[in-house]
Amino acid sequence: MDDRLPTHLWVMAHIRAADAEGVTMMVLRKGDPSRGTVILKLNRLDRTFSVLVQVREEERLRWSRGTGAEPVDEATADAYIARQTRYDPDVWVIEVEDRKGRHWFEGEVR
Repeated sequence: MDDRLPTHLWVMAHIRAADAEGVTMMVLRKGDPSRGTVILKLNRLDRTFSVLVQVREEERLRWSRGTGAEPVDEATADAYIARQTRYDPDVWVIEVEDRKGRHWFEGEVR
């Protein structure tokens, strides 16, 4: 049995926790409310972005660097996200505005 929270509850809990710390998170695209995967668009507020994609390895949550190790411009980040949403219409897209580039979700970034 899969005992993970439905995606919509998991995402909303993280948005509220970040908000309590003064960090803005916005849902840019809602996916499947129960089992949609998540893409994070990290906005460093300096016109640079990173995109992290939720992956599971051996049932552990991790984040893959969708746009590479270095920050990219917004057009590049948005193009990557558009390709992913065409491939997986159930995906959620969350923008995180954090000058330090933190993602605020559990799981290591690889």
